[in-house]
Amino acid sequence: MSAPEVEATPHLDWLFALQRFGIKPGLGSMKALLADLGSPQVGVRNVLVAGTNGKGSAARALAACLAEGGEVAGLYTSPHLQHVGERVRVAGVATPDAALDELVGRARPAAERNGNTFFEVITAVALLRFAEAGVSTAVLEVGLGGRLDATNAVEPALSVITSVALDHTAVLGHTLELIALEKAGIMRPLVPVLSGVCEAGPAAVIARQAAELGAPLSQYGGDFWGSEVDVAWEGTSFTWRHPGAECDGVRVSSPLVGRHQVANLALALEAATALGVPLQAALAGVAAASWPGRLESFSWNDRRVVLDGAHNPAAATALAAAIGELTGGVALLVFGASADKDVAGVTHLLAPLAERVVVTRAARSPRAMEPSALAALVPGASVSSDPASALRAARELTQPGDTIVVAGSLFLVGEMRDLLTGGAVENRLHWQ
Repeated sequence: MSAPEVEATPHLDWLFALQRFGIKPGLGSMKALLADLGSPQVGVRNVLVAGTNGKGSAARALAACLAEGGEVAGLYTSPHLQHVGERVRVAGVATPDAALDELVGRARPAAERNGNTFFEVITAVALLRFAEAGVSTAVLEVGLGGRLDATNAVEPALSVITSVALDHTAVLGHTLELIALEKAGIMRPLVPVLSGVCEAGPAAVIARQAAELGAPLSQYGGDFWGSEVDVAWEGTSFTWRHPGAECDGVRVSSPLVGRHQVANLALALEAATALGVPLQAALAGVAAASWPGRLESFSWNDRRVVLDGAHNPAAATALAAAIGELTGGVALLVFGASADKDVAGVTHLLAPLAERVVVTRAARSPRAMEPSALAALVPGASVSSDPASALRAARELTQPGDTIVVAGSLFLVGEMRDLLTGGAVENRLHWQ
C-alpha cells in the first residue's frame, strides 16, 4: 500500500522559510501589512496578554471563559507545540493547514512588498482569520516584550500583563524594570489594565505608566488574589478573592497544575468578568481550559511523564516548586534548551530535582543547544541525540511507577508530545 499523499502547502512553506531571518522590532511594517489586508483587526474586540511567563495560560483560560459566555472567541498564541494551526484558534478549534495556507497565500504579496517577518505574517493571518470567522473577541498572546511586538499594532479593549522576569534580555533589557517598561507598552490611554506583576520594582513601573495614561489598573495581590490553594496532578483549586465583588469568596477549579497558575487564572477570570462574561460562565470556562506542555502529565509504560516548557529561571523555579509539592521524587529529568537562553540558570534549578539527567535537543529546532554542551553543565548527565532516543533512554533508566520530567525548550516539549500522543508530525524547522 502506498503512503498517503501529503497535501501541498506552498504558502506555509514560504512562511516557515521566513523564520531564518529572525525578528524585526517595530510596528511600521506590521501596520502597513494590516492596512494592505483591509485592517482585519478593526471591528473585533481585542485583548492583549503580555508577560514573561504565564501569558499563554491566562490567554487560553480567558478565551475559554469568553466561549462559555456565548462569544465566538479567537485565540492567538505562540509558539505552537505540534502544528502551526494551534496558534490560530476559533471557538477552541485550531486552524487546519489548508485553511492557513490559503490565508497566508492571500497575505503573501503584501508581506513580500512590506518585508514582513514570520511572526508579523502569522499574526496578520490570525487577525484575518478572526475577522472572517465572525470572532467577536480575540485574545492575543503578545510575542516578545510588548511595546514593539507585532500584536501591539491592534487597539486593545483590555490589556493584561501576567509577569515580569529576566528573559530575552538582549532585546528587552537587563533589569526587571526595563522589561516591565516594554511590557507596559501594550497599555492605552483610558483602557483598563490587569497586572499580575507583584515584584516592587517592575510593579511600580507598570503602575506609573498606567497612571500617566489614565488607564485604570487592577493589581493581583492588592485588588484581587487567590487563597486557600490546593494543588494536585489533576489540577489546581483556590478561593478567588475580590473584596466587594460578586466573585469574592468563590471557589475556582482548573485542570492547570501548580500554585504559579493561581495568579494567571485569577487574571483570566478578572478579565472575563470585566468583558461582560457572567460569573458562572467564567468559572466554567476556567474549569474546561487545559494548556498542553505546561506541567502536563501522561501515563506511559507504567510511568508518569510530565512535560513542561520551563525555559527561563522563573519558569524553572515554578516547575521545581510544583514538583516538590506533587511528588516524592523524580527518577529522571530529560532536558533540552535553546542556546540563546539562560541555560546554566535553568539547569542549576532543575537538575537537582532528579536522580538522573538525560540531556538532548529538539531535532527540528536550529536554535537548540547541542547535548554535548548541555552535558558540560550537568555533570553525570547521559547524552541522547534526539527526543526519540531520550525517550528510549528514559524507559531503560527508570522503573514502573517512576516520574519522568521533560523540561526546557517548548520545541523539545512539542517533539516529545509527538512521540507520546502519536499522529502526524509537522516536519518543519521551528525557529520561533
